[in-house]
Amino acid sequence: MTAFARSTTNLDAAAGGKGFGWRFTTPLYVGAALNPVNSSIIATALVPIATALHVSVGSATVLVSCLYLASAVAQPTAGKLAEELGPRRVFLSGVLLVLLGGLVGGFGQSLAVLTVARVLIGIGTSAGYPSAMVLIRCRAAEAGMSTPPGGVLGGMAIAGMAVAAVGPSLGGVLVDAAGWHWAFLINIPVTAMALAMAVRWVPHDPPAPPHRDLRTLAARIDVGGIICFGGTMTALVIFIMSLPRADWTALAAAVVLAGLLVWWELRTPTPFFDLRGLRANGALARTYLRSALTLLGAYTVMYGVTQWMESARGLSAQQAGLVLLPMGVLSALLTRPLSRRNLIRGPLVTAALTMLLGSLGIAFLTAHTPVVLIVAVTLVFGVALATTTVGNQTALYTQAPPEQIGTAAGLLRTFGYLGSIASAAVTGMVFKDGATDSGLHSLGIVLVVAAAAVLAMTLLDRHLKTPGRPEGRPGSTSKENTPVSTTPALDPKHTALLVMDFQPAILAALPEDEAAALLDRVEKSIAEVRAHGATIAYVRVAFTESDWDAVPATNKSFALAAQHRVMHHEEPTTAIHQRLAPRDGDIVVRKIRFGGMSTTDLDQQLRDRDITHLVLSGISTSGVVLSTVIDAADRDYQLYVLSDGVADSDADAHKVLLGNVFPSRAHIIDTAELGDLLRTA
Repeated sequence: MTAFARSTTNLDAAAGGKGFGWRFTTPLYVGAALNPVNSSIIATALVPIATALHVSVGSATVLVSCLYLASAVAQPTAGKLAEELGPRRVFLSGVLLVLLGGLVGGFGQSLAVLTVARVLIGIGTSAGYPSAMVLIRCRAAEAGMSTPPGGVLGGMAIAGMAVAAVGPSLGGVLVDAAGWHWAFLINIPVTAMALAMAVRWVPHDPPAPPHRDLRTLAARIDVGGIICFGGTMTALVIFIMSLPRADWTALAAAVVLAGLLVWWELRTPTPFFDLRGLRANGALARTYLRSALTLLGAYTVMYGVTQWMESARGLSAQQAGLVLLPMGVLSALLTRPLSRRNLIRGPLVTAALTMLLGSLGIAFLTAHTPVVLIVAVTLVFGVALATTTVGNQTALYTQAPPEQIGTAAGLLRTFGYLGSIASAAVTGMVFKDGATDSGLHSLGIVLVVAAAAVLAMTLLDRHLKTPGRPEGRPGSTSKENTPVSTTPALDPKHTALLVMDFQPAILAALPEDEAAALLDRVEKSIAEVRAHGATIAYVRVAFTESDWDAVPATNKSFALAAQHRVMHHEEPTTAIHQRLAPRDGDIVVRKIRFGGMSTTDLDQQLRDRDITHLVLSGISTSGVVLSTVIDAADRDYQLYVLSDGVADSDADAHKVLLGNVFPSRAHIIDTAELGDLLRTA
């Protein structure tokens, strides 16, 4: 689990005791809006910038591509940093970088300086969305919410891609009224406001674990993976932007770096780009791809149609921006009510259909088309933008592992930028001889093909399930209606199954048939883990005479055991049950308190074997399992609790712990899922 997800900080108190109150959400919305606004606000400023700096419009488009490239790499990186270092720290650092970029660009007088400013803005704005998603996910977990906080995610959606549609309109007004410099200077007042709110209202991060040195931190962040991912993305973007004159050297570099990325990430215990997790979680991978293709259409409208309106239709920058304003307004109006319902499939099908309809509309626009019809086409894309943002964001929230929500949110934005970059490349190819009607019609055909692919991908995806609402016929238990597991796969080389307190003296507290069934399940799990080459670690509780003597009278749980001299370490009833007997090479420790690590060297033995993932079984749920979950989570292990591999004489406590307490620190799986997760790795 991540440092922030393990925090016991009372986030509700930090937000004035109102849960997801406005003080908590407002700075997150503002921070998340910085990136999409900066992505789109430059659209209507490219021609004035090119004119002022005496460069071609084609050269000025580097200001678009450099921000997308910086953001594509920085978004998941910021998410990973937020998971490990704390989202508040990452959020504030990002806001400061945006402020710096706004100053550099606002007073810049050359294309090179403006490019540096856009890179700074791209990196800085990338911190907002993934940091906010980490904060929201953690607050929802602490509140015990079993479904996504739809209203909050709706606000994030409005502050995200829906706001991007307003960017060209805002940019057009600013450029016409005050000059192109304000496409950069607008960041100064906005970041000042965001900084003031964040410092006061965003909950503080917990202190970093004292045992984590720089080398350990670099390994958990996966610096090597970030470098490989950044290099791959850079080479890929250079290739896409070179089209139609393909830069084959860039493509070759992208392929080589992608291969290196795969090789590295498959061997890293805590990968930045979790390939195993994506392979096991196909639903999340499809969410990324669906988002990229749909946003290809939305950004084509923002950039390609905007260029056509200015060049072929003869509108000014301000007029072109105002034509797109209804698109942004409609997106914002639709986003909030859709988000509150936590819908996934319905909005995504609507997004695909409206993208298809809007793309057909683009294919029939001409320089003589009335402005009202152009607005109508953009409104169709406004529906597509709102529904794809809502559907994919809710899908991400439910499909991504909770402890990886920051990286996953960043990757969602990264795939969106790939769609945006592809849009810029396609627009550049079809408008290479000018933004003409025929070029616009070619754009429409490309988007029709993309929309058809999105529609097919959505209709055929059986795992797009509304949270908390089963699909199919009432009572149906068909596999095709079961949501795909989003639990990360287990790498046997870095995984250990903890078999805790399975001793005759403790098993005796359970009904005989229940104990026998429990032993059956755990015995099969041990065999499964051994078959995959993972580690088995046994924990038993037993005392020597000196252990009894050392128990203080103040220890409410163990003073009685010491007084009556029970659970002697040499008694057969304290041995590990013979059906689960250890073998050579297994880890075996003896403890004298509840937790499996607090009075043993289990942690050190696991780290000596490079174990980072623990699967817990044991008796009792409210004893050894509870204590070990809390302790191991604080030691940065990724945890899995076998729901049918633990038991407790108190059925109510068992149910509450598995349903309400453990999920904030561990993945809850059963013994059948264990084998699937090991086989997927």
